Amino acid sequence: MVTIAEPLIHQYDVPGPRYTSYPPVPAWSSEFPTARWIDALRTVPAGDTFALYAHFPFCATRCLYCGCNAIPTQRRDKVDDYLDDFAHELALLTDALGWGRPVHQMHWGGGTPNLLTPAQTERALRLLTDAFAFQPGAELSVECDPRVVTDGQLRHLRSLGFSRVSFGVQDLDDHVQRAIGRIQPVAIVRDVVDQARAAGFEQINLDLIYGLPHQTLASVDATIDEVLALDPDRIASFGYAHLPTQRAHQRAIPFDALPGTIDRVALFRHIVDRFTAAGYAWIGFDHFARHDDPLAVAQREGRLHRNFMGYTTETGPHLLGIGMSSISEVNGVFAQNAAGLADWRERVQGGMLPLVRGHVLTDDDRLRGGIIKQLLCNLELALDAVPPTLQPALDAVIATAHDGLVRVEPDRIVVTELGRYFLRNLCLPFDAYLPPRTSDRVFSRTL
Repeated sequence: MVTIAEPLIHQYDVPGPRYTSYPPVPAWSSEFPTARWIDALRTVPAGDTFALYAHFPFCATRCLYCGCNAIPTQRRDKVDDYLDDFAHELALLTDALGWGRPVHQMHWGGGTPNLLTPAQTERALRLLTDAFAFQPGAELSVECDPRVVTDGQLRHLRSLGFSRVSFGVQDLDDHVQRAIGRIQPVAIVRDVVDQARAAGFEQINLDLIYGLPHQTLASVDATIDEVLALDPDRIASFGYAHLPTQRAHQRAIPFDALPGTIDRVALFRHIVDRFTAAGYAWIGFDHFARHDDPLAVAQREGRLHRNFMGYTTETGPHLLGIGMSSISEVNGVFAQNAAGLADWRERVQGGMLPLVRGHVLTDDDRLRGGIIKQLLCNLELALDAVPPTLQPALDAVIATAHDGLVRVEPDRIVVTELGRYFLRNLCLPFDAYLPPRTSDRVFSRTL
Protein backbone atom coordinates (compact mmCIF):
# COMPACT_ATOMS: atom_id res chain seq x y z
CA MET A 1 0.00 0.00 0.00
CA VAL A 2 1.44 3.33 -1.07
CA THR A 3 1.66 6.10 1.54
CA ILE A 4 0.36 9.52 0.51
CA ALA A 5 1.57 12.27 2.83
CA GLU A 6 -0.98 14.92 3.77
CA PRO A 7 1.27 17.87 2.80
CA LEU A 8 1.58 16.34 -0.68
CA ILE A 9 -2.20 16.15 -0.99
CA HIS A 10 -2.64 19.80 -0.04
CA GLN A 11 0.15 20.83 -2.42
CA TYR A 12 -1.37 19.12 -5.46
CA ASP A 13 -5.10 19.51 -4.80
CA VAL A 14 -5.91 22.09 -7.48
CA PRO A 15 -8.59 22.48 -10.16
CA GLY A 16 -7.71 20.86 -13.46
CA PRO A 17 -9.14 19.13 -16.55
CA ARG A 18 -9.75 15.39 -16.79
CA TYR A 19 -8.21 15.55 -20.29
CA THR A 20 -10.76 13.57 -22.23
CA SER A 21 -9.59 15.98 -24.92
CA TYR A 22 -6.76 18.40 -25.47
CA PRO A 23 -7.38 21.25 -25.47
CA PRO A 24 -10.14 20.84 -22.87
CA VAL A 25 -13.67 21.87 -23.86
CA PRO A 26 -13.66 25.22 -21.98
CA ALA A 27 -10.85 26.37 -24.28
CA TRP A 28 -12.91 25.86 -27.44
CA SER A 29 -14.47 28.82 -29.20
CA SER A 30 -18.18 29.54 -28.86
CA GLU A 31 -17.93 31.52 -32.11
CA PHE A 32 -16.60 28.59 -34.11
CA PRO A 33 -18.05 28.73 -37.66
CA THR A 34 -20.43 25.92 -38.55
CA ALA A 35 -19.06 26.05 -42.09
CA ARG A 36 -15.67 24.92 -40.79
CA TRP A 37 -17.31 21.94 -39.05
CA ILE A 38 -19.20 21.02 -42.22
CA ASP A 39 -15.96 21.22 -44.19
CA ALA A 40 -14.32 18.81 -41.72
CA LEU A 41 -17.17 16.34 -42.22
CA ARG A 42 -17.15 16.63 -46.00
CA THR A 43 -13.42 16.05 -46.34
CA VAL A 44 -13.12 12.86 -44.28
CA PRO A 45 -11.09 10.48 -46.48
CA ALA A 46 -13.07 7.69 -48.10
CA GLY A 47 -12.86 4.45 -46.16
CA ASP A 48 -12.03 6.05 -42.79
CA THR A 49 -13.92 4.39 -39.97
CA PHE A 50 -15.98 6.03 -37.23
CA ALA A 51 -16.82 5.46 -33.61
CA LEU A 52 -20.30 6.77 -32.73
CA TYR A 53 -21.61 8.20 -29.49
CA ALA A 54 -25.39 8.62 -29.22
CA HIS A 55 -26.77 10.73 -26.36
CA PHE A 56 -30.21 9.95 -24.92
CA PRO A 57 -30.75 12.51 -22.15
CA PHE A 58 -33.89 11.34 -20.39
CA CYS A 59 -33.94 9.84 -16.89
CA ALA A 60 -36.79 8.68 -14.68
CA THR A 61 -35.58 10.94 -11.83
CA ARG A 62 -32.76 13.39 -11.18
CA CYS A 63 -29.90 12.02 -9.06
CA LEU A 64 -28.44 14.81 -6.96
CA TYR A 65 -24.79 13.97 -7.70
CA CYS A 66 -25.30 13.86 -11.46
CA GLY A 67 -22.88 15.72 -13.71
CA CYS A 68 -24.37 14.41 -16.95
CA ASN A 69 -26.58 16.32 -19.34
CA ALA A 70 -29.84 14.68 -18.26
CA ILE A 71 -33.55 15.54 -18.27
CA PRO A 72 -35.91 13.85 -15.80
CA THR A 73 -39.23 12.86 -17.33
CA GLN A 74 -41.97 10.23 -17.09
CA ARG A 75 -43.39 11.05 -20.52
CA ARG A 76 -42.64 8.55 -23.27
CA ASP A 77 -43.85 10.97 -25.94
CA LYS A 78 -40.92 13.27 -25.11
CA VAL A 79 -38.59 10.44 -26.11
CA ASP A 80 -40.48 10.02 -29.40
CA ASP A 81 -40.14 13.75 -30.07
CA TYR A 82 -36.42 13.54 -29.30
CA LEU A 83 -36.01 10.67 -31.77
CA ASP A 84 -37.73 12.77 -34.44
CA ASP A 85 -35.09 15.45 -33.96
CA PHE A 86 -32.35 12.85 -33.62
CA ALA A 87 -33.34 11.74 -37.14
CA HIS A 88 -33.13 15.38 -38.32
CA GLU A 89 -29.59 15.69 -36.98
CA LEU A 90 -28.57 12.39 -38.59
CA ALA A 91 -29.89 13.63 -41.93
CA LEU A 92 -27.83 16.82 -41.60
CA LEU A 93 -24.70 14.86 -40.67
CA THR A 94 -25.04 12.35 -43.49
CA ASP A 95 -25.70 15.17 -45.93
CA ALA A 96 -22.19 16.40 -45.14
CA LEU A 97 -20.50 13.04 -44.56
CA GLY A 98 -22.30 10.94 -47.11
CA TRP A 99 -24.35 7.86 -46.29
CA GLY A 100 -22.87 4.52 -45.38
CA ARG A 101 -19.66 5.57 -43.65
CA PRO A 102 -18.10 2.52 -41.91
CA VAL A 103 -18.59 2.24 -38.14
CA HIS A 104 -16.61 -0.12 -35.92
CA GLN A 105 -17.79 1.00 -32.46
CA MET A 106 -20.87 2.64 -30.94
CA HIS A 107 -21.79 3.68 -27.42
CA TRP A 108 -25.17 4.85 -26.09
CA GLY A 109 -24.99 7.17 -23.09
CA GLY A 110 -27.11 9.72 -21.33
CA GLY A 111 -29.20 10.22 -19.33
CA THR A 112 -30.61 6.73 -19.22
CA PRO A 113 -30.62 4.99 -22.60
CA ASN A 114 -32.57 2.03 -21.20
CA LEU A 115 -35.45 4.38 -20.41
CA LEU A 116 -36.38 3.90 -24.07
CA THR A 117 -39.13 1.36 -24.77
CA PRO A 118 -38.30 -1.64 -26.99
CA ALA A 119 -39.94 0.09 -29.95
CA GLN A 120 -38.03 3.34 -29.29
CA THR A 121 -34.78 1.40 -28.92
CA GLU A 122 -35.33 -0.36 -32.24
CA ARG A 123 -36.19 2.92 -33.92
CA ALA A 124 -33.06 4.65 -32.60
CA LEU A 125 -30.85 1.79 -33.69
CA ARG A 126 -32.48 1.60 -37.11
CA LEU A 127 -31.88 5.33 -37.65
CA LEU A 128 -28.19 4.76 -37.02
CA THR A 129 -27.78 1.55 -38.99
CA ASP A 130 -29.61 3.12 -41.94
CA ALA A 131 -27.21 6.08 -41.91
CA PHE A 132 -23.95 4.18 -41.36
CA ALA A 133 -22.41 0.88 -42.43
CA PHE A 134 -21.74 -1.08 -39.24
CA GLN A 135 -18.79 -3.37 -39.78
CA PRO A 136 -18.78 -7.08 -38.90
CA GLY A 137 -17.78 -7.41 -35.26
CA ALA A 138 -18.56 -3.77 -34.45
CA GLU A 139 -18.74 -3.25 -30.67
CA LEU A 140 -22.06 -1.86 -29.44
CA SER A 141 -22.23 -0.75 -25.81
CA VAL A 142 -24.98 0.81 -23.73
CA GLU A 143 -25.32 2.44 -20.30
CA CYS A 144 -28.18 1.17 -18.12
CA ASP A 145 -29.75 2.29 -14.87
CA PRO A 146 -30.49 -0.93 -12.92
CA ARG A 147 -33.58 0.65 -11.37
CA VAL A 148 -35.41 0.99 -14.69
CA VAL A 149 -34.40 -2.26 -16.39
CA THR A 150 -37.64 -3.87 -17.53
CA ASP A 151 -38.47 -7.54 -17.97
CA GLY A 152 -36.73 -8.89 -21.04
CA GLN A 153 -35.02 -5.57 -21.82
CA LEU A 154 -31.47 -6.89 -21.58
CA ARG A 155 -32.32 -9.90 -23.76
CA HIS A 156 -33.78 -7.46 -26.28
CA LEU A 157 -30.67 -5.25 -26.26
CA ARG A 158 -28.46 -8.29 -26.73
CA SER A 159 -30.61 -9.51 -29.63
CA LEU A 160 -30.10 -6.13 -31.31
CA GLY A 161 -26.32 -6.59 -31.20
CA PHE A 162 -25.27 -4.78 -28.01
CA SER A 163 -22.43 -6.78 -26.45
CA ARG A 164 -21.24 -4.52 -23.61
CA VAL A 165 -23.40 -3.06 -20.85
CA SER A 166 -22.42 -0.59 -18.11
CA PHE A 167 -24.58 -0.45 -14.99
CA GLY A 168 -24.53 2.66 -12.81
CA VAL A 169 -24.01 1.41 -9.24
CA GLN A 170 -22.37 4.52 -7.68
CA ASP A 171 -22.62 3.31 -4.05
CA LEU A 172 -24.59 0.62 -2.25
CA ASP A 173 -24.78 2.16 1.23
CA ASP A 174 -28.34 3.15 2.17
CA HIS A 175 -27.30 6.34 3.97
CA VAL A 176 -25.26 7.49 0.97
CA GLN A 177 -28.02 6.57 -1.47
CA ARG A 178 -30.57 8.64 0.42
CA ALA A 179 -28.20 11.63 0.44
CA ILE A 180 -27.71 11.49 -3.34
CA GLY A 181 -31.35 10.74 -4.20
CA ARG A 182 -30.69 7.34 -5.74
CA ILE A 183 -32.26 4.44 -3.83
CA GLN A 184 -30.91 1.26 -5.39
CA PRO A 185 -30.80 -1.86 -3.18
CA VAL A 186 -28.03 -4.33 -3.95
CA ALA A 187 -30.63 -6.98 -4.82
CA ILE A 188 -31.61 -4.93 -7.88
CA VAL A 189 -27.99 -4.72 -9.04
CA ARG A 190 -27.45 -8.45 -8.53
CA ASP A 191 -30.58 -9.20 -10.51
CA VAL A 192 -29.68 -7.09 -13.55
CA VAL A 193 -26.12 -8.46 -13.63
CA ASP A 194 -27.57 -11.99 -13.60
CA GLN A 195 -29.96 -11.00 -16.38
CA ALA A 196 -27.13 -9.56 -18.46
CA ARG A 197 -25.11 -12.75 -18.12
CA ALA A 198 -28.10 -14.89 -18.98
CA ALA A 199 -28.74 -12.70 -22.02
CA GLY A 200 -25.21 -13.36 -23.26
CA PHE A 201 -23.54 -9.97 -22.85
CA GLU A 202 -19.82 -10.37 -23.48
CA GLN A 203 -18.74 -7.55 -21.16
CA ILE A 204 -20.40 -6.29 -17.97
CA ASN A 205 -19.09 -3.04 -16.50
CA LEU A 206 -20.01 -1.42 -13.18
CA ASP A 207 -19.61 2.30 -12.45
CA LEU A 208 -18.85 3.59 -8.95
CA ILE A 209 -18.35 7.07 -7.51
CA TYR A 210 -16.19 8.06 -4.55
CA GLY A 211 -16.29 11.34 -2.66
CA LEU A 212 -20.07 11.17 -2.12
CA PRO A 213 -21.75 12.45 1.04
CA HIS A 214 -21.45 10.21 4.13
CA GLN A 215 -19.03 7.79 2.48
CA THR A 216 -16.54 6.22 4.89
CA LEU A 217 -13.87 3.57 4.49
CA ALA A 218 -16.24 1.05 6.05
CA SER A 219 -19.17 1.91 3.77
CA VAL A 220 -17.03 1.91 0.64
CA ASP A 221 -15.48 -1.39 1.74
CA ALA A 222 -18.95 -2.93 1.97
CA THR A 223 -19.83 -1.67 -1.51
CA ILE A 224 -16.59 -3.15 -2.89
CA ASP A 225 -17.43 -6.52 -1.29
CA GLU A 226 -20.74 -6.57 -3.15
CA VAL A 227 -19.17 -5.42 -6.42
CA LEU A 228 -16.48 -8.10 -6.29
CA ALA A 229 -19.13 -10.73 -5.63
CA LEU A 230 -20.78 -9.66 -8.91
CA ASP A 231 -17.52 -10.41 -10.77
CA PRO A 232 -17.67 -7.61 -13.39
CA ASP A 233 -15.27 -7.42 -16.32
CA ARG A 234 -14.50 -3.74 -15.77
CA ILE A 235 -15.06 -1.22 -13.00
CA ALA A 236 -14.93 2.54 -13.27
CA SER A 237 -14.47 4.52 -10.05
CA PHE A 238 -15.03 8.20 -10.76
CA GLY A 239 -14.36 11.01 -8.34
CA TYR A 240 -17.49 12.99 -7.56
CA ALA A 241 -17.20 16.53 -8.93
CA HIS A 242 -19.13 18.91 -6.68
CA LEU A 243 -19.84 21.92 -8.90
CA PRO A 244 -23.01 23.50 -7.49
CA THR A 245 -22.45 26.76 -9.35
CA GLN A 246 -22.79 24.85 -12.62
CA ARG A 247 -25.30 22.19 -11.56
CA ALA A 248 -28.01 23.65 -9.38
CA HIS A 249 -29.39 20.27 -8.28
CA GLN A 250 -26.09 19.54 -6.50
CA ARG A 251 -26.90 22.31 -4.03
CA ALA A 252 -29.24 19.82 -2.35
CA ILE A 253 -26.22 17.75 -1.29
CA PRO A 254 -25.04 18.90 2.14
CA PHE A 255 -21.51 20.19 1.66
CA ASP A 256 -20.49 19.31 5.22
CA ALA A 257 -21.38 15.65 4.54
CA LEU A 258 -18.83 15.40 1.71
CA PRO A 259 -15.49 13.76 2.55
CA GLY A 260 -12.67 16.27 2.85
CA THR A 261 -9.73 16.04 0.52
CA ILE A 262 -7.65 13.86 2.86
CA ASP A 263 -10.53 11.44 3.42
CA ARG A 264 -11.40 11.46 -0.27
CA VAL A 265 -7.87 10.44 -1.24
CA ALA A 266 -7.93 7.74 1.44
CA LEU A 267 -11.17 6.39 -0.05
CA PHE A 268 -9.69 6.15 -3.51
CA ARG A 269 -6.44 4.63 -2.26
CA HIS A 270 -8.52 1.95 -0.54
CA ILE A 271 -10.50 1.37 -3.74
CA VAL A 272 -7.27 0.87 -5.68
CA ASP A 273 -5.88 -1.49 -3.08
CA ARG A 274 -9.03 -3.61 -2.95
CA PHE A 275 -9.53 -4.00 -6.69
CA THR A 276 -5.87 -4.63 -7.50
CA ALA A 277 -5.67 -7.19 -4.68
CA ALA A 278 -8.70 -8.90 -6.23
CA GLY A 279 -6.82 -9.31 -9.52
CA TYR A 280 -7.94 -6.27 -11.50
CA ALA A 281 -5.44 -4.13 -13.40
CA TRP A 282 -5.52 -0.42 -12.53
CA ILE A 283 -6.12 1.40 -15.83
CA GLY A 284 -5.11 5.05 -16.09
CA PHE A 285 -6.40 6.84 -13.03
CA ASP A 286 -10.01 5.67 -12.60
CA HIS A 287 -10.64 2.33 -14.36
CA PHE A 288 -10.04 -1.29 -13.42
CA ALA A 289 -10.16 -4.32 -15.69
CA ARG A 290 -9.38 -8.00 -15.65
CA HIS A 291 -5.80 -8.64 -16.67
CA ASP A 292 -6.94 -10.37 -19.88
CA ASP A 293 -9.40 -7.60 -20.74
CA PRO A 294 -8.58 -5.69 -23.96
CA LEU A 295 -8.26 -2.48 -21.90
CA ALA A 296 -5.61 -4.01 -19.64
CA VAL A 297 -3.79 -5.58 -22.59
CA ALA A 298 -3.78 -2.22 -24.40
CA GLN A 299 -2.24 -0.49 -21.38
CA ARG A 300 0.49 -3.13 -21.06
CA GLU A 301 1.28 -2.88 -24.78
CA GLY A 302 1.24 0.94 -24.87
CA ARG A 303 -1.93 1.11 -27.00
CA LEU A 304 -4.37 2.55 -24.50
CA HIS A 305 -6.40 5.53 -25.74
CA ARG A 306 -8.43 8.25 -24.04
CA ASN A 307 -11.27 10.27 -25.55
CA PHE A 308 -14.61 11.79 -24.58
CA MET A 309 -15.89 8.37 -23.47
CA GLY A 310 -12.93 7.87 -21.11
CA TYR A 311 -10.32 5.12 -21.36
CA THR A 312 -10.80 2.92 -24.39
CA THR A 313 -9.02 0.68 -26.88
CA GLU A 314 -10.54 2.84 -29.64
CA THR A 315 -7.80 4.31 -31.81
CA GLY A 316 -9.78 5.15 -34.95
CA PRO A 317 -9.42 8.59 -36.50
CA HIS A 318 -12.96 9.88 -35.95
CA LEU A 319 -15.47 10.01 -33.10
CA LEU A 320 -18.89 11.35 -34.05
CA GLY A 321 -21.35 12.45 -31.36
CA ILE A 322 -25.09 12.63 -32.08
CA GLY A 323 -27.76 14.18 -29.88
CA MET A 324 -27.87 17.14 -27.52
CA SER A 325 -24.58 18.00 -25.73
CA SER A 326 -22.63 15.31 -27.60
CA ILE A 327 -19.03 15.93 -28.57
CA SER A 328 -17.18 14.96 -31.74
CA GLU A 329 -13.59 14.75 -32.92
CA VAL A 330 -13.51 14.44 -36.70
CA ASN A 331 -10.74 15.22 -39.15
CA GLY A 332 -8.75 17.25 -36.65
CA VAL A 333 -11.75 19.32 -35.53
CA PHE A 334 -13.52 19.25 -32.15
CA ALA A 335 -17.23 20.12 -32.06
CA GLN A 336 -19.86 20.22 -29.34
CA ASN A 337 -23.63 20.20 -29.80
CA ALA A 338 -25.99 22.50 -27.94
CA ALA A 339 -26.43 21.23 -24.38
CA GLY A 340 -29.99 22.49 -23.89
CA LEU A 341 -32.83 20.50 -25.40
CA ALA A 342 -34.69 23.54 -26.72
CA ASP A 343 -31.59 25.04 -28.33
CA TRP A 344 -30.52 21.73 -29.89
CA ARG A 345 -34.06 21.09 -31.16
CA GLU A 346 -34.48 24.56 -32.64
CA ARG A 347 -31.26 24.24 -34.59
CA VAL A 348 -31.85 20.79 -36.07
CA GLN A 349 -35.47 21.56 -36.90
CA GLY A 350 -34.22 24.68 -38.65
CA GLY A 351 -31.90 22.61 -40.81
CA MET A 352 -28.69 23.58 -38.98
CA LEU A 353 -26.10 21.37 -37.35
CA PRO A 354 -26.45 22.16 -33.62
CA LEU A 355 -22.85 23.28 -33.09
CA VAL A 356 -22.25 25.64 -30.15
CA ARG A 357 -18.45 25.50 -29.87
CA GLY A 358 -15.51 24.01 -31.67
CA HIS A 359 -11.78 23.98 -32.17
CA VAL A 360 -9.35 23.14 -34.98
CA LEU A 361 -6.31 21.26 -33.72
CA THR A 362 -3.00 22.98 -34.36
CA ASP A 363 0.35 21.21 -34.63
CA ASP A 364 1.11 22.43 -31.12
CA ASP A 365 -2.20 21.02 -29.86
CA ARG A 366 -1.38 17.62 -31.36
CA LEU A 367 2.07 17.64 -29.82
CA ARG A 368 0.90 18.61 -26.34
CA GLY A 369 -2.16 16.36 -26.55
CA GLY A 370 0.02 13.42 -27.53
CA ILE A 371 2.31 14.01 -24.56
CA ILE A 372 -0.66 14.27 -22.18
CA LYS A 373 -2.13 11.07 -23.61
CA GLN A 374 1.18 9.23 -23.09
CA LEU A 375 1.18 10.21 -19.43
CA LEU A 376 -2.50 9.41 -18.84
CA CYS A 377 -2.57 6.17 -20.82
CA ASN A 378 0.89 4.65 -20.82
CA LEU A 379 2.22 6.15 -17.58
CA GLU A 380 5.53 7.22 -19.09
CA LEU A 381 7.00 9.78 -21.43
CA ALA A 382 9.98 9.41 -23.73
CA LEU A 383 12.33 12.36 -23.26
CA ASP A 384 12.95 12.67 -27.00
CA ALA A 385 9.19 13.12 -27.51
CA VAL A 386 9.43 16.55 -25.91
CA PRO A 387 10.91 19.30 -28.12
CA PRO A 388 13.10 22.09 -26.69
CA THR A 389 10.17 24.52 -26.81
CA LEU A 390 8.41 22.44 -24.12
CA GLN A 391 11.49 21.94 -21.95
CA PRO A 392 10.10 24.14 -19.13
CA ALA A 393 7.01 21.90 -18.94
CA LEU A 394 9.17 18.78 -18.93
CA ASP A 395 11.37 20.28 -16.21
CA ALA A 396 8.26 20.93 -14.10
CA VAL A 397 7.27 17.26 -14.39
CA ILE A 398 10.82 16.06 -13.70
CA ALA A 399 10.82 18.24 -10.57
CA THR A 400 8.00 16.12 -9.15
CA ALA A 401 10.56 13.32 -8.78
CA HIS A 402 11.50 15.04 -5.51
CA ASP A 403 8.00 14.22 -4.29
CA GLY A 404 8.19 10.67 -5.62
CA LEU A 405 5.65 11.15 -8.41
CA VAL A 406 7.94 10.16 -11.29
CA ARG A 407 11.15 8.23 -11.78
CA VAL A 408 13.67 9.75 -14.20
CA GLU A 409 15.51 7.28 -16.43
CA PRO A 410 18.10 8.04 -19.12
CA ASP A 411 15.56 8.03 -21.93
CA ARG A 412 12.21 8.58 -20.25
CA ILE A 413 10.24 9.53 -17.18
CA VAL A 414 8.04 6.89 -15.60
CA VAL A 415 5.03 7.58 -13.40
CA THR A 416 5.44 5.88 -10.02
CA GLU A 417 2.69 4.10 -8.09
CA LEU A 418 2.39 7.22 -5.94
CA GLY A 419 2.38 9.42 -9.03
CA ARG A 420 -0.66 7.63 -10.44
CA TYR A 421 -2.80 9.37 -7.84
CA PHE A 422 -1.56 12.70 -9.25
CA LEU A 423 -1.75 11.88 -12.98
CA ARG A 424 -3.85 14.91 -13.84
CA ASN A 425 -1.35 17.15 -12.04
CA LEU A 426 1.51 15.73 -14.12
CA CYS A 427 -0.33 16.80 -17.28
CA LEU A 428 -0.97 20.40 -16.22
CA PRO A 429 2.48 21.80 -17.14
CA PHE A 430 1.92 20.78 -20.78
CA ASP A 431 -1.44 22.55 -21.01
CA ALA A 432 -1.08 25.85 -22.90
CA TYR A 433 -4.72 26.82 -22.34
CA LEU A 434 -4.91 26.88 -18.55
CA PRO A 435 -5.55 30.39 -17.25
CA PRO A 436 -3.08 31.70 -14.65
CA ARG A 437 -5.61 31.03 -11.91
CA THR A 438 -7.72 28.00 -12.75
CA SER A 439 -11.15 28.22 -11.15
CA ASP A 440 -13.19 25.57 -9.32
CA ARG A 441 -16.08 26.94 -11.34
CA VAL A 442 -14.54 25.54 -14.53
CA PHE A 443 -12.80 22.30 -13.51
CA SER A 444 -13.14 19.77 -10.74
CA ARG A 445 -10.19 19.37 -8.38
CA THR A 446 -7.51 16.89 -9.33
CA LEU A 447 -7.73 14.90 -6.07
